[in-house]
Amino acid sequence: MANKKFVTFFFFLVLLIVPFVFIATAAPGRIRGMEVYCRSRCRGRCAKAGFQDRCLKYCGICCRQCKCVPSGTFGNKHQCPCYRDKLSSKGKPKCP
Repeated sequence: MANKKFVTFFFFLVLLIVPFVFIATAAPGRIRGMEVYCRSRCRGRCAKAGFQDRCLKYCGICCRQCKCVPSGTFGNKHQCPCYRDKLSSKGKPKCP
């Protein structure tokens, strides 16, 4: 009888732990994938910017939040409405 209780307890314990293991191992890949995507898209977007470090910083922030970056080095913001509509605290466009 005690052996059956132990097996049942162990079975439920495994059912509780296994999903967390899959979540913990799957999430970093998606995060790294988004970082690689944002880095490459923002490099292209900021290629002709006068202040590249600032452009890359804000483009990266906008990309992570919006999950998209408009094509080209300027304009085309209609391709990513979230990117287009982000404003700074001063009411100016936040995303380059």
